[in-house]
Order: sequence, then C-alpha cells, then structure tokens
Amino acid sequence: MRREAVGEYLRGALWALPTVAVVLALIAGSVLAQVDIEPDSPFKPLVFQGTADDARTLLIGIASTMVTVIALVLGLTVVALQLASTQFSPRLLRNFLRDRVNQVVLSVFVATFTYSTAGLYTVGVSGGERTSDFPRLAVTGALVLLFASLVMLVFFVHHLVHSIQVDEIMATVERNTLHVIRHDLPTLGITTDPQPDPPVWAIALPAHRSGYLQTVHAEVLLATAVASDATVALASMVGDHVVAGSPLVWIWRSSPEQAPPNRSDFEHAAREAVRIGFERTMEQDAAFGVRQLADIASKALSPAINDPYTAVQALQHLSVLLAELSHRPLGTQVLRDPAGVPRVTLPGRDFAYFVDLACGQIRRYGRSEPRVMLALLRILGSTGRFCADDQTRAVLAEQVRLVLSDAEAAIVQPADLAPVRADAERVLREVSG
Repeated sequence: MRREAVGEYLRGALWALPTVAVVLALIAGSVLAQVDIEPDSPFKPLVFQGTADDARTLLIGIASTMVTVIALVLGLTVVALQLASTQFSPRLLRNFLRDRVNQVVLSVFVATFTYSTAGLYTVGVSGGERTSDFPRLAVTGALVLLFASLVMLVFFVHHLVHSIQVDEIMATVERNTLHVIRHDLPTLGITTDPQPDPPVWAIALPAHRSGYLQTVHAEVLLATAVASDATVALASMVGDHVVAGSPLVWIWRSSPEQAPPNRSDFEHAAREAVRIGFERTMEQDAAFGVRQLADIASKALSPAINDPYTAVQALQHLSVLLAELSHRPLGTQVLRDPAGVPRVTLPGRDFAYFVDLACGQIRRYGRSEPRVMLALLRILGSTGRFCADDQTRAVLAEQVRLVLSDAEAAIVQPADLAPVRADAERVLREVSG
C-alpha cells in the first residue's frame, strides 16, 4: 500500500523526473569529461573546436539561456493550470500535473542547465589555475543538449496549446475513465442488492485519518477474515470522504455468543487494504471521471460562461462512459471463502448512481436550453442500446421522464419545447420497449 501511494504521488509530482534528470546530467558530464579525443581520431571534427575561453563562454551562455527558458515553461504551465481550473474544473489539475510530456520537457531543460553549469568547474580550470586543456567531448554534449532543448521548447508550446483545448481535455478524461472501468472496477461477486447493515454486536474500526478513500484491496481483508472466521464490511465506497475516528470497517462473527475477532489483526489489515489520501484519485474511482465531465458541462452552462455547446460536447463524452457502464456488473461486491460463506462486503455504485451523476446536474442547470435537453435525450437513447437488462433500461426511462418534466417547466417557447417532447417520447419508447 505504501509503495502504491508513493507511485501515485510521483506520477503527479512535477519535481520527480527533473530530479532524476539532474542526477543523470551530472553523471553524463562526469563520464564525458574523462573521455579524451585524440588528434588523429575520426571523431575529432565532430567535437568542439574552440579554445577553453570559448568553451566557458558557451557554457555560461547556455546556462543563462536555460534559466530564462525554464522560467518561461513554468509560467506557461501555471497559466494552463489556472485556465483549466477557472474555465473547466479544478478537478482537472491532476491531469495536467500527471502529463508526462510536461515532465519530460522540464527535465530536458533542467538537465541542460545542470550539465552546462557543472561543466564550468572543469572547463579551462585545473588545480585552481587557468589551462588550455578541457574536455572537448563534454562541451560538445552541452551543444547537443542545447539543440535538444530548442526542439523540446517548440514541441512543448505545440503540446500546451493542444492540451488546453476543451476537446483534448475531455478526450483525456474519457480515455482515463474508460481504462478504470475496463481494468479497475471489480467484476467478481457483484450484486445489485443493497449492502446489509452490520449486526448490533459488530465492532467498528475507525478511520486513522481524514480524507478520501482512494483504493481498496479486498484480497487483504478477505485473507484476514477467513483466517479469523469473521465477516468484514467496508463502511464507505471508493471516492467517499471519511473523517478520522468515524467507522471505516465493521467486523463481526456470525453469533454474539462467539468471542469477538482480534481487533489488532483487522486494524493492521485495514491499513494495508484501504488507502486514504488528501485528494480524490481515479485509480479505482470511475465516478471521479464522470464527475469531471459533468463539472465541465455545469461550468459551461453557468451565466458567467454561457457555453451550451461545450456542455453538449461533455454529454457526448459521457455517453461513451455510460455505454461502457451499462453492460457491466455494478453494485455491492461480496467476496466469499472457499466454502461459499460471505466474508467481505464492499459497497459500490450502481448504474442509477452513474446515470444521475452524468445527467442530473446538467439537466438541472441546462433545463431551459433546448439543445442541452436534446443532447441529454440522445445520450440516454444511445445508452439504452447497450443495456443488457430491464433494470438498467428502467433507470434510463426514469431519467428521460425527468428530462421531459424539467424541459416542460423551464422552456417557455412552444416551438422550442416541441422537438424536446417528440424526442423524449421516442427515446422513452425505445428504452422501455
């Protein structure tokens, strides 16, 4: 769990790769400084041909230039973060911080600065006195890094311009959320029945800190529950906020006459299996990706921005996620021991929750805009084609009725309301049969 938390943190840390680049630059400079190119070597024309003073001047110029470039890159990154936060959603900042291109570009610039600055200690100086001998190959390496930095600067500007486009932002969220849905959502032991309440003799294990429940490894809890002949139930879902001291895990045995399970064993297992952090992540939380797209649409519908088409685009991306969720098992997860006895219960979000999360807020904010309501009806209709059972279709049918009800209450012009009503009736027939 600790390694997983560190890995998740480092993937979003803007300093991690540049720190590695600094170390590699120092090692590369030290190695190249030991390489002496002979006068008759075929590589002689490729290395730096100037004097020691020329080399020092070159390294000083490269170092000073890279300081300016690094400041420019950091400034542009901050502007992109501010734009994403104010224009779209503050929950999108993680995507920019985790952008590998930004981290690599900054690493190249920092490595070039470090390499050039460290070279000033050896170029033209030996034993504290000036000398005409210097590692020409190492100075050539600084030139190579300078040209690489120039290419990376142009590429960074290109990438930054594309990364702050709303289409690219929403496509990235959709892609990341689809990966979570397909690879991280549990599929074993899923039931649509609500999680039963723990018995009165159950023991509550409190959360050791406040924050968001980021990941759960049920196999750790299952192993401890089987070994202790006990039942475990998680009190919160992944993505929920928990308060330190509130119940996080319930443990009990099948009968109050039995001795209670060892509390310390389960406290250790809970710390190993459940990770709580200060922010919400998308590692096992598909609802977080749906929330990000819904936030973009809601902010686009605010009077300060008034951009219904962006809301329609967000709904189009949400339709992809709902179509993927509609034919997957969703709900509470119950894990059993080899004898078939339920041992671990993990609460989960059902299809109705995802549909309301994707459509409810947008429906309420865009109820007076016919285009938004028509887009809502379209994604509900397209999702219905992927539904595998009547229960999911009933969820969609109820949402269609809510869309029609809100549209009738908010759209004043009959000519604007007519296509919404016609589409709602058509979609309702399709999803309800």
